[in-house]
Amino acid sequence: VTAANQPRMPTTDLPWPGDACSLVDAFRSGERSPVEELEATLAAIERSDLNCITYVDAERARDAAVRADVSLPFGGVPTAIKELEPVAGWPWTEASLVFKDRVCERSSHYFERLVQRGGIVPAAQTTASEFGGLNVSVSKINGVTHNPWQRGKTVGGSSGGAAAAVAGGLVSLATGGDGGGSIRIPAGYTGLLGMKGTFGRIPRGPQAYMRPNTVVVGNLSRSVRDAARLYDVAAGVSGYDPSSLPSHGRWEAELGTHDLTGLRVAVVPNLGGVDLEPGVEDRIRAEAKALIDDHRMVEVDLRVEPPNLAAQWMMGNLATLLADLGDAWPGCSGDLTDEVAVGLHLAEAMYNLRTAAVAEELRIQANEVMARAFEEVDLVIAATNPGPAFAAGAGKSAPQAPIIDRLFADGPARYAVRGLLGSVRVAAAVLPKLPSVVLARAAERFPDLVNMGALTIISNIYGNPAVSIPAGTVDGLPLGMQVLAAHHRDGLLFDVALSVERERPWPMVAPTLAP
Repeated sequence: VTAANQPRMPTTDLPWPGDACSLVDAFRSGERSPVEELEATLAAIERSDLNCITYVDAERARDAAVRADVSLPFGGVPTAIKELEPVAGWPWTEASLVFKDRVCERSSHYFERLVQRGGIVPAAQTTASEFGGLNVSVSKINGVTHNPWQRGKTVGGSSGGAAAAVAGGLVSLATGGDGGGSIRIPAGYTGLLGMKGTFGRIPRGPQAYMRPNTVVVGNLSRSVRDAARLYDVAAGVSGYDPSSLPSHGRWEAELGTHDLTGLRVAVVPNLGGVDLEPGVEDRIRAEAKALIDDHRMVEVDLRVEPPNLAAQWMMGNLATLLADLGDAWPGCSGDLTDEVAVGLHLAEAMYNLRTAAVAEELRIQANEVMARAFEEVDLVIAATNPGPAFAAGAGKSAPQAPIIDRLFADGPARYAVRGLLGSVRVAAAVLPKLPSVVLARAAERFPDLVNMGALTIISNIYGNPAVSIPAGTVDGLPLGMQVLAAHHRDGLLFDVALSVERERPWPMVAPTLAP
């Protein structure tokens, strides 16, 4: 399988502008060497003003490039690693000032598979939102990461630096993770392919928190075959991750083998009732029509409750963050991003057995809705994001009610809120249903506060595969078309994306950077 939109005649002075698979082909043919590519990558990182790289390991990378085995799937490819992915000897900040001096002692098995089976050259670490908790590209420790399509616009999160590095022409391969949309959201904002596999497809161990059983790892890719080849390298069972799934190892080889005619398809641009910005629904419907001309259109009821579900999920999810912070909390509150700190205080005040019970009930309901939908359809098509990229420095993905902005921006107000939440916590001991009522009302009153990633989170809750495919632009900025399928139909989604890639090729790097 070849990429239809492969750039031609790249210069060795700049990083490879095509996909990672074609770079490996260039290594094997002698057109380019891993050492040449690495030096071009390091120079480009030095020149870049995207602020997407947090750490460069030039010495290790040069040693790996010299010894690169180009017969391996990604042999010699300089690769950027998301800073939430542990790499022994590299900084292990988790994008937080709290851990600014910490060094990682043990690499993830995902990273080790990419090195040992894939042959990558680990070159640099990319920015992320703090602890992966927000879908924005700003943190206290790293500052603001910019979108290569337009400086001053976000790349989303939490895999924002990875998206900027790939779309920005620095590397052709970068890792990402997706616990609520953190691969798909940045892919949508930067015109890349973002595949969130079936939960457990790529193992996350060792020492990865299990709850809330929503996080998957993967990559930000310029082409479908890059994502499929990464599956071949990294997917498969690991004893250190009980949720990991078997892999047949033929993901790239089987590209293009699915018959896409006659598929039953539901087009729901505003999945979950999310408000879309002008032009988004029209763009998604146009892309869907081009994709499913010969397919069967089916109406399905996909009314889930993302605002409430997102709020309840967020409360429970923060338990792992408390475990991570340990004795540093609450003294470290001032070092945390305001939204993360407020979220932790909310969770301490709101989360109890009753809240957990409501969250489980909502998850069961969401699972039922999704299961019934996939009995009736093969694919669901939606937008990836409510609109094109917003301001890079924004801490939230949409304008909030003025009172919420003041609570985040004003120190005394935040202390007052903490006092109020303390009262709620005390009251909840007598009225255990109170936190759930408060959360539900808050979700109704301030939907944007808990709606970040609402188009994507349902596939994390349910665990089914979903892919963001470049779908043209709105106001000159990329838009993603999200396609959802039933569990274990990852290969079908690869072929849907491949069909789009062949018929309507997308730019592999931001147009302002293309040679």
